[in-house]
Amino acid sequence: MNTATTPLPVASGERQLAVSGMTCASCVHRVERALRKVPGVEGAEVNLATESATVRAPAGIAVEALVAAIAKAGYDAHEIVGEDDTPPAPPPWAATGWPVLTAALLTLPLIAPMIAMAWGAHWMLSGGWQLALATPVQFWLGARFYRAGWAALKDRSGNMDLLVALGTSAAYGLSVYELVRQGPMSTALYFESAAAVITLVLLGKWLEGRAKRQTLSAIAALKQLRPEQAHVRRGPAGAQAEIDVPLAQLRLKDLMVVRPGERIPADGRIREGRSAVDESLISGESLPVDKAEGDRVVGGAVNGDGLLLVEVTALGAESTLSRIVRLVESAQAHKAPIQRLVDRVSAVFVPAVLVIAAVTLLAWGVSTGDWERALIHAVAVLVIACPCALGLATPAAIMVGTGVAARRGLLIKDAEALEHARGVELVVFDKTGTLTEGKPRLTDFVAAPGAGGAPGIGEAEADAEAELLGLAAALQRGSEHPLARAVRDAAFERTLTTAPAAGMRAIAGRGVEGRVQARTLMLGSGRWMAELGVDLSPLAAQGRSALSRGRTVSWLAAADGPGAPVLLAMLAFGDRAKASSAAAIADLKALGLRTLMLSGDNAAAARAAGEALGLDEVRAELLPEDKARIVAELRANGTHVAMVGDGINDAPALAAADVGLAMGGGTDVAMEAAGITLMRGDPRLVAEAIALSRATVAKIRQNLFWAFIYNLLGVPLAALGLLSPVIAGAAMALSSVSVLGNALLLKRWKGTAR
Repeated sequence: MNTATTPLPVASGERQLAVSGMTCASCVHRVERALRKVPGVEGAEVNLATESATVRAPAGIAVEALVAAIAKAGYDAHEIVGEDDTPPAPPPWAATGWPVLTAALLTLPLIAPMIAMAWGAHWMLSGGWQLALATPVQFWLGARFYRAGWAALKDRSGNMDLLVALGTSAAYGLSVYELVRQGPMSTALYFESAAAVITLVLLGKWLEGRAKRQTLSAIAALKQLRPEQAHVRRGPAGAQAEIDVPLAQLRLKDLMVVRPGERIPADGRIREGRSAVDESLISGESLPVDKAEGDRVVGGAVNGDGLLLVEVTALGAESTLSRIVRLVESAQAHKAPIQRLVDRVSAVFVPAVLVIAAVTLLAWGVSTGDWERALIHAVAVLVIACPCALGLATPAAIMVGTGVAARRGLLIKDAEALEHARGVELVVFDKTGTLTEGKPRLTDFVAAPGAGGAPGIGEAEADAEAELLGLAAALQRGSEHPLARAVRDAAFERTLTTAPAAGMRAIAGRGVEGRVQARTLMLGSGRWMAELGVDLSPLAAQGRSALSRGRTVSWLAAADGPGAPVLLAMLAFGDRAKASSAAAIADLKALGLRTLMLSGDNAAAARAAGEALGLDEVRAELLPEDKARIVAELRANGTHVAMVGDGINDAPALAAADVGLAMGGGTDVAMEAAGITLMRGDPRLVAEAIALSRATVAKIRQNLFWAFIYNLLGVPLAALGLLSPVIAGAAMALSSVSVLGNALLLKRWKGTAR
């Protein structure tokens, strides 16, 4: 089955900004609040894991105003103007890790005496040496915390950097006070706590950065699929030369030469040659797909063992690969509904921690009179409570989940669709093109008695059928409906000539009407014929026979004079179920889901298909608005519904469902209305999408558990004096790394049991 190369939807009215300097969930809240204050901005979502902001605003809003608002909040930003644009490069130390190493070398002599005490050794550096080692860690390597914390204070808010700056400054300041008061040999110094906390936070951020880059590996892999050059035939007809050109210099309608084993440089249509094409990294299809002249191919796919001549049909931002990248990036940038709850918590989190730290200081100071000890306990509260993990818990899992989905041929438009898919209870399928191949063939054509000839008289009967089939094919000229193609194919096989049709009019859910050779013809469903008053009794027996065999039946009629139109012929179509459809239904049942098929077909044909595939329920003879109404009614009754379809007529139902899944071979309208696009027409991907949604949401919940448990347990322990600032700093750094590491485990997801 060929992978679809139809354009993928792109959100309109949105600006993408790269934002640097954010460290926690509170930073996310500040940037969003700053953007929403810009006049004209309709909404803003900020993703800590991707360090990006998605702003919904009219085209008239200047990007400079958005960047200035972010700068005022204390962060740097620039617009992402193209798919190859990336967020600002991290400062060199973030990439090399030398500040972590430097901080560790300066801190090690400070904490070594504490470690040595476990073996009975008692030695300590003098106060002067401790001051000399701790000062560069505090004010040079830790300067980033002061800058970001000061920006938060000016914005009348808080963030992780403010908590670290306050906590370490308190420990450092107390140590300096004791050093001045008691001299170099004072034992009440806490320089090691301040230096160790900063070192551990820097280590955590460095590890976090490395893990973030792994979560973005899916997009990086997609972008690397493009070859740098293309072999192109250019020149006058008959004297074309093959030259190599950079990808940026390709033009529409260029003829690309793709040799065996090479990547196809751009989307196109095969003009010459046959080959098996590996599209696995784009569609998730595990086996190469046979391609021949006239077939579409996708840029980035790998050619097999044949030489292909491909005409370029799409370039740059309009290519399938570029649209896939944008769709995956969009899904990763948008927030899942559960993240909005986290954001509301984080908005009050830092102020609440500051209050708890103040209460801890006063409670210990007043109750014991030991204000030094009280201050150290307050410092531990400030450090353990840093909300880094809270801000990474959801977006990290979403990033990995959407990346895994993209590699399996599932394109998820937004995180909301990914989260909602886990709650689906009923999967509703369209029939034609979704569960069936969507390539029906004309199996029966029976002329009505007296319609163009006398049935049963040999050649006269054949002539009558040929004449009427030619009329039907003329009426279907220009239509892309699968049944229309089947009629045209049947006429082509019999080498029938078709006259031009005029006044063509498609009647949604019923059929088509037009004038051919001065005759007004109607071709459509039995329901429509009944509405028109057509007498179907001359061919009723043949119609019932076709229906009993699971065929789809249409009727051809003509309005040649006053009164009801006259029946001309019966057409019966057969459409085979996809080889994977029965397995897809079985997979869904294994997940505990119910299945329903909605079809515009006659009841007998739909019932026969449903029974063969093992569907729980079938409803037939439906108009597009009926499908949308049924889906809406099911939702109103409290059922979480997923709708799977591929055509324009499925778009209302896809939009009405909790989650819409569009087949990749379908129309742009269906893919725009759906939250998830199946890049190949395999219904088994529906179960894959739902199972992956469940796995991703499970990771989100696990991450949120770990993020909250650190604070729920750590803050009380620190307030009670059971955690030192050093242990608190280690726990805080570990929380972020554990959340990202847990999210990365999702890359091992193996799919459904089948």
